[in-house]
Amino acid sequence: MQSQTTKLSFREKVGYAVGDTASNLFFQTFMLFLMYFYTDVFGLPAAAVGTMFLVTRIWDAVNDPIMGMIADRTNSRWGKFRPYLLWGAIPFGIMGVLTFTTPNLSVSGKLIYAYVTYTCMMMAYTAVNVPYSALMGVITPDSMERTQISSFRFVAAFVGGVIVQASTMSMVRYFGRGNEAVGWRSAMTVLSVLAVLLFVVTFASTKERVHPPKGQKSNFRQDLKDLFTNVPWVLIAGATVFQLIYIVTRNSSIMYYFKYYVQDQQLVVFGKAIHLPFDTFASSFMLTGTGATIVGAILASWFTKKLDKRNTYAGFLALSALLCTLYYFIRPNQVVLIYLVNILLSFLLGPVSVLQWAMYTDTADYGEWKKGRRATGLVMSASLFALKLGLTIGGAISGWILGYYGFVANQPQTAQTLHGIKMLMSFYPAIAGFIGAGLMMFYPLTNRMMKQIEQELMERRLRAGEPAEV
Repeated sequence: MQSQTTKLSFREKVGYAVGDTASNLFFQTFMLFLMYFYTDVFGLPAAAVGTMFLVTRIWDAVNDPIMGMIADRTNSRWGKFRPYLLWGAIPFGIMGVLTFTTPNLSVSGKLIYAYVTYTCMMMAYTAVNVPYSALMGVITPDSMERTQISSFRFVAAFVGGVIVQASTMSMVRYFGRGNEAVGWRSAMTVLSVLAVLLFVVTFASTKERVHPPKGQKSNFRQDLKDLFTNVPWVLIAGATVFQLIYIVTRNSSIMYYFKYYVQDQQLVVFGKAIHLPFDTFASSFMLTGTGATIVGAILASWFTKKLDKRNTYAGFLALSALLCTLYYFIRPNQVVLIYLVNILLSFLLGPVSVLQWAMYTDTADYGEWKKGRRATGLVMSASLFALKLGLTIGGAISGWILGYYGFVANQPQTAQTLHGIKMLMSFYPAIAGFIGAGLMMFYPLTNRMMKQIEQELMERRLRAGEPAEV
């Protein structure tokens, strides 16, 4: 009989991973540029945008778990989760373009348009990314192998981030030729086509191997009860919310931080003066940070073996948050320090992002081990909701804080507003990072415990007469 822990091929790992490149072509754009786009390009008030981000999540509270349950109950010749990568790719791409389209409407009309398109965009994101995330939980039953897959996935995700950071503003300038609205729509068209193609690659190159226990009956109430009594899942979901608040509030503030606080810089390199525009400065800042995050993601498995998943996640998130506070004190002309601190804190976030999803798949195994039932789609959809909740709260906080400190787009900012922008880049996100790290100190699924769970699940499946490669 074939071993239960059959290693995946390099081709399949890469094929799965590029699906997160596709997702991050949009997710990174939302984190880094969407608030800026809505305020400085589309012309919406910052506080109204913050409220919109929060209100649109009400539907997601229902939509995400529904998608998870639909996927869990899907039975096709392609499996439960893979078909949605094929069916959902084109709607995903279309909504990405519409979200960054700017019709000539009144402020109220623009706000309604933003509500509708952003809500539909997040529904399309859910329809693809819930099954995509769940797919990682059924590719292999091996926990450490899933950690490796997660490393591949997040390297690919950060490649998506590199593409966004390195090319977006350049494409906006190239296609827009002075008209940012046209530039953003065209740039998102390019990114959308690439995302659709990559999702098709993931669909074609992966296989589902882990299935629910034989004879398991669909029971919505029982699935929900199992989820919310799954203590490891509750802890990682709570940590995810605060991790994303940390990342999103900081990332949402980057364009404002550079445009209004750091501004254009004149650098002297080898005796020669170089003009560094704020948008180029911001792009290179994000790009070098992403490069450091990729290195951290690659080393995630090594850190995990040395320190355990829980300790790596909690410790690295706390250290990253501590470094983040330094941005309140850094002066605009301290260019080297601006880059150096970002590289260090971004490196620390690499393993955190990798471990987040690997730990979710571990909680699915834990749920099956503890309750005798498996609902991978629901576990991952609820986890995606936690991620999107953090994205939403982070975006809302960013808009509200900018409004509270009197931000007015495309105008010189007051001392009070600049203070608010610096706080948004430093202390406010750091608080969320510390809370997320604190929650994970109580996470019980150590590497040793996961080995025990895997062994017992394998023995159960063999006794039930399931195939060796599940």
